[in-house]
Amino acid sequence: MILVTGGAGYIGAHTNKALNQAGYETVVVDNLSKGYENFVKWGHFENYDFGSKDLREVFEKYDIDGVLHFGAFSSVAESVELPQKYFKNNYKNTINLLQIMREFGVNKFILSSTAAVYGNPEKVPITEDQELKPINPYGHSKFITEKALEREAAKGDFNYVALRYFNAAGCDFDCEIGELHEPETHLIPLVLDAAIGRRDSISIFGTDYNTPDGTCVRDYIHVNDLAKAHIDAYEYLCNENESNVFNLGNGKGFSVKEIIDMVKKVTGKEFAVKLDERREGDPDILIADATKIKDKLGWTPQYDLETIVESAWNWHKKIYQD
Repeated sequence: MILVTGGAGYIGAHTNKALNQAGYETVVVDNLSKGYENFVKWGHFENYDFGSKDLREVFEKYDIDGVLHFGAFSSVAESVELPQKYFKNNYKNTINLLQIMREFGVNKFILSSTAAVYGNPEKVPITEDQELKPINPYGHSKFITEKALEREAAKGDFNYVALRYFNAAGCDFDCEIGELHEPETHLIPLVLDAAIGRRDSISIFGTDYNTPDGTCVRDYIHVNDLAKAHIDAYEYLCNENESNVFNLGNGKGFSVKEIIDMVKKVTGKEFAVKLDERREGDPDILIADATKIKDKLGWTPQYDLETIVESAWNWHKKIYQD
């Protein structure tokens, strides 16, 4: 049995589905502060806060072999406004989870981490051995959580994999689950909002970056590719019995303008695009070097940008047009 914290949220729900399709039995723990109970269509569901001491009841009820941990807050902007909220949930509550795991002898852990631990990278594409210099509370909360996992592993009889995401995007091809944030902060669903008429326009924040078209470049990866990486990482822990850290990305970058153009191509819709001032702290380019996970786990992303946008558009039409 695999425990999936935050399994009612965007990436957790997609991974929970993939785990069940791969033959694993799962129990989702989610307090539904950000997730949706109707996203838990596979496995068992328990409404708990993973920072609660009562979480022991889940470990008593189920024979848990390992934990996939998605139960973090992930908005950079909100973390700047409410840093203590992020340190309590993302770090302190994870410590509680680790203590309960140790108590019940559960020793395999996959962390949903982030490229935000790198801050402004020294070189691009970004490799895992670059110095970690997070520049916002969200990134710092994941940085200290990774350090906590190092300490836990050093005690013995515990191994973990930290997966540093770049930009998760796209949706379930069956449209059973998808991306649904309140408020939405991710670029692709925001552009799709403009295409479907939920917003009047989309803004480009900065057109003078050191990139081919002047707009920021980011690495986008389909959420199903992320889900597969979590399964591969879990099997790696089962087979190799060692801890590790991996970047998760396509190794290719797309600019804001390229995303907008792809949305227009896929949807066949025209919409207003506004040019705005830069936002503080946005690096020019963030692209993953995912060589390490390809070499160690044999994982390779399967889906290109057009497929990512098509799957997200199908979900968008289902929830906002049907």
